[in-house]
Amino acid sequence: MTMVKAHVFTHELVAERYQLVDIVHRETNRICWYAKDVGTRRPCLLTQIVLPTDPDGEAGPRAAARVISMSETMGRLCPGRVATVVDAVAEHGVLWTVAEWVDGTPLGQLLGHGAFDQARAARIAWELLDVLEAAHGQGITHGELSPGQVFVPDRGPVVVAGFGLAGATLGPRLTAPSYASPEQARDERIGPAADLWALGAMLYAMLEGRPPFRDRGRPESTLRAVDRLPLRTPVRSGQLTRTVQGLLRKDSHERLTRTALRQALGPVLTEDPGEAASASARRRLRAPFTAAARAAPGWSGRAMTAGTALAVVTVAIAVLAATRQLPGLDSTGAGAAPHPSGTATAAATAHRTGPGRRAEGHASVPVPSAASTRPPSAAASPPVSPSASAPASAAASASRSTPATALPPGFHRYTAPEGFSVALPDGWTRLRTDRQSGVAHRVTFGAHGDPRTLAVTYSTRVGPDPVAVWRDDVEPELERHPGYRRIGDIRATAYQGRSAADMEWLSEAHGTQVRTFGRGVVLGGGRGFSLRWTTPAADRDGSADRQALATVLRTFRMPSA
Repeated sequence: MTMVKAHVFTHELVAERYQLVDIVHRETNRICWYAKDVGTRRPCLLTQIVLPTDPDGEAGPRAAARVISMSETMGRLCPGRVATVVDAVAEHGVLWTVAEWVDGTPLGQLLGHGAFDQARAARIAWELLDVLEAAHGQGITHGELSPGQVFVPDRGPVVVAGFGLAGATLGPRLTAPSYASPEQARDERIGPAADLWALGAMLYAMLEGRPPFRDRGRPESTLRAVDRLPLRTPVRSGQLTRTVQGLLRKDSHERLTRTALRQALGPVLTEDPGEAASASARRRLRAPFTAAARAAPGWSGRAMTAGTALAVVTVAIAVLAATRQLPGLDSTGAGAAPHPSGTATAAATAHRTGPGRRAEGHASVPVPSAASTRPPSAAASPPVSPSASAPASAAASASRSTPATALPPGFHRYTAPEGFSVALPDGWTRLRTDRQSGVAHRVTFGAHGDPRTLAVTYSTRVGPDPVAVWRDDVEPELERHPGYRRIGDIRATAYQGRSAADMEWLSEAHGTQVRTFGRGVVLGGGRGFSLRWTTPAADRDGSADRQALATVLRTFRMPSA
């Protein structure tokens, strides 16, 4: 495969010898480059890793020597199955490893195109297991396995990179902390079970279309999540569900063994559609060095928010929709309304507390029966943000109430063409409607001069557990923006006879702190609504705002309700 023609050479040289050409793949604290050895004129694979602070200055050279030595060892054990490292250089706190060019696509890049079929995922896992068994048989633990360390060629088995990084420094994990094992997250001694965890995490990502634990922006936050958060229940893994769960047990002694994993993968491989079809699919997905390949599908949804004060909020939703992670408890803020409150959804890096709080926030909620679901014609709503002034107790109380027809003074009922209805403060109108074709649509309400907003979203991509949707799909996006802070736990509740969950958070919008209360409701069959009520945090104790939120929760009706 010819790659050089797709690149523009830079003038930057590493170790005065290797010319960087283009980025092949990125992971947390790891960038993989297509490069050229200016001496031999041959292409090579350069990997850039930032090393932990090292006062004595010895970690860099030690890491470089270890990587080269381990590559030689693994090359003898698994010829052609491990990226051959020919050079390693530590410069200015960065480790550069130079490997012979690998003619394959990083698994992490392929994962950006969606979930794999079970046979394909099982085949890649099987080939990875081949390499791990050879290493483990010689007492070698990879310790840095991640989708960016696995290269999938058009023909032949996968090639693994990154041996020798684990243990090269005092850091528990140098790259891709979201694929670290819990024992690594706790900075404990690791062994082969850590590699089986990473293999399980990659198998989960291939089957589910998303990793079991998201990157939280800061390595320490991600490692805490891996250690403390429960595993999101697989929903697309089919007959490999138990296998994935067995590999991702927090206790390393309880994980599946290599033998048990072989036995589980074997029957699935018989469903392999064939090497020719597989190779064809990989070629279609490849294009690793074009701008189109780097862009997540569906990012064109950003255009919906062009020119609005809430662009960053809607972008977050567009990203979720693009990656098929957009639930009814969508993380979008209040549409395009030019109110500060609307950007509550553009929240950011959160500070979480201890494991006790997390455990409560992750309680599972029963899925409503199919008989209780409603047709998808309804406009879904992002979780309702209680105006900063609405206390959780008032919201919880309202959530248990049956929608009533009587409205308090100053409210009028609005019936949407999408099928839902809700009582709104007088003067409020429909400000904006955003749609992600076939996935979700969001309606935002408000009034000129009123900083509050209500957003209602309907989605066809909601998971069965509303707590998990808030936690796994919404909050990671909120955490990416400054000013975000969740208030309390994500609370499982019931709303109009259905499973629901509430979440509250603070964020900043145009220099104003706003508070958002969100309620997400699952209808079953992947469908759900979310309501989000956002208001300036300074109005936290306003009785009018509390009444408005309570009225919204009491009067909201889903289609056919």
